[in-house]
Amino acid sequence: MRGKKKFKLEFELRSSPKILFSFLSSPNGLAQWFADDVVVQPDDYFIFKWDNEIQRAKLVSVKENKSIKFQWEEDEPDCYFEMEVLQDELTGDVALAITDFGPEDETDERSRIWESQVETLIRVLGA
Repeated sequence: MRGKKKFKLEFELRSSPKILFSFLSSPNGLAQWFADDVVVQPDDYFIFKWDNEIQRAKLVSVKENKSIKFQWEEDEPDCYFEMEVLQDELTGDVALAITDFGPEDETDERSRIWESQVETLIRVLGA
């Protein structure tokens, strides 16, 4: 198995941190931009569905209105994806930072997928 490379993306959004966080952490919010359907299981696993694909991710950590971190069930132990709400203290500007891991030759493609997903999020937010 080839190693994965960590990459980070940041997107400026016009949204309150609380509203943005609800779209990152709730099944209903995630189903509006990240996956076609999202179900939370009692064991802190989220089931993400896209067309004919289903993936399970363990909820690793949550910081209310700040960040949420998941680990795909089939992924390497030190790999995860994290969505973090950033707010500039001076300007109040809000950004979404995404940290993910992917095979080195796929990070550009994975970045484009995230960009597309976040474009959908921006439309849903009206931001």
